[in-house]
Amino acid sequence: EVHLVESGGGLVQSGGSLRLSCAASGFRFRDYAICWVRQAPGKEREDVSCLGNDIHSTWYADSVKGRFTVSSNNAKKTLYLQMNNLKPEDTAVYYCAVGHIDGSDAYGVPYEYNYLGQGTQVTVSS
Repeated sequence: EVHLVESGGGLVQSGGSLRLSCAASGFRFRDYAICWVRQAPGKEREDVSCLGNDIHSTWYADSVKGRFTVSSNNAKKTLYLQMNNLKPEDTAVYYCAVGHIDGSDAYGVPYEYNYLGQGTQVTVSS
């Protein structure tokens, strides 16, 4: 059974930082890309950052490049998202998500996700 459990969300002022964590288990890590996605009220879900199955390949949305950093522990059982210089437009529920690498684009971003966590709220005040 797949488990994705996010933590680390909260309320922060503009310019502040947060670190999200995702404890992952129940699937073969080498077969999946593991990503952070977010959804703000009234908006479509947005891919934020992905870590490829080889843990060395990373992808970032243009909106977060230079501010967010994705990483994992060696076993890829915990995924992190370090978010710096947060902006009000980063406010959203952030989800940990996994998608099979066979269904990913050239950048390693899955076309669809097989599993999502329950999400953690990030709120950035101006």
